Amino acid sequence: MSNKPIFVATHPRACSTAFERVFMTRRDTLQTVHEPFGDAYYFGPERLAERYENDAKARQESGYADSTYRTIFDGIQKDNSEGKRAFVKDMAQYWIPPSQKPATIAPSLVNYKPGVGTDTTALSPVASRTDKDAPLYPYQTEAEPGNPTVIPKALLAQFHFTFLIRHPRNSIPSYYRCTVPPLDKITGFYNFRPDEAGYVELRRFFEFLRAEGQIGPHAATGVSEDVLSTATNGTNGSSTGVEICVIDADDLLDNPSGIIEAYCKSTGIKYEPEMLTWDTEEHHEYAKETFEKWKGFHEDAINSKELKARTHKKTPKSEDELFKEWTEKYGEEGAKIISDCVKENVEHYEYLKQFAIKV
Repeated sequence: MSNKPIFVATHPRACSTAFERVFMTRRDTLQTVHEPFGDAYYFGPERLAERYENDAKARQESGYADSTYRTIFDGIQKDNSEGKRAFVKDMAQYWIPPSQKPATIAPSLVNYKPGVGTDTTALSPVASRTDKDAPLYPYQTEAEPGNPTVIPKALLAQFHFTFLIRHPRNSIPSYYRCTVPPLDKITGFYNFRPDEAGYVELRRFFEFLRAEGQIGPHAATGVSEDVLSTATNGTNGSSTGVEICVIDADDLLDNPSGIIEAYCKSTGIKYEPEMLTWDTEEHHEYAKETFEKWKGFHEDAINSKELKARTHKKTPKSEDELFKEWTEKYGEEGAKIISDCVKENVEHYEYLKQFAIKV
């Protein structure tokens, strides 16, 4: 069983923070690391996102204008070396240039070598862009064949990757809501960008890890061998990877105890039913402190007390019903933006869904 740092790769609004709160109850053995790579993706000198590209003031005021991919890995290594296993939850898109741009290695990580492990503090000298206002990506660095990310393959190999997904008909309108009034004044996201949906990047990353043999060929509970054999995507057939472990948010909300127990079994975490409840002052204070960085996105998770099964399974609505609902909330223009983005991402969700744990 792998004892590597766990990395939950996901996309925005996938109920991932509620999922994360379950594992924040295990502070005796796990050190949760909440969405660290957005610092470099949005604000630092190695940033990939265009959202704040024309707003140097916002980047500086964020407090993360100096964050590079290496400084973030340095922090994870520190967390993982204090007697606890790091449990990182973040968006796969934060490592992948948007809009299908080719990936080259982040300047701060170009001197990473196999054998270093997660301890990027051992790298010297630091090599990163010194001009924080230099033109956005691409970096003047080399690419690694087949690697869609800006992180060296050898460094990715130090992590135990798992995945969390949610149907875009639920995640996209939730994300849109965070980018329009009144929430936009809290989140600081003043426009909706379809290139931040995150599904295509998550699928590309998943397929890359399979092809590298870092995950698979075996999968966690309930995934048929037919799926594994027909969705190979050029996998090299390596048997050294950890189990393919994909959680669907709807399955999690319908059966939290069963899904969490299966996830723990796949990742080597000791499962205890008490993990699903966190209604203590200590847990609430820890959550508020942990989630402070991304204001407006995590209020439901911050105010929650437990993860319990829905009393009724959610019945999917028709496209017409959904469009009417979105129009009532966001107007016809907003509804069309949401609808188009959902349609663009369904195929990527459905591809990943076939690997989801079934209990």
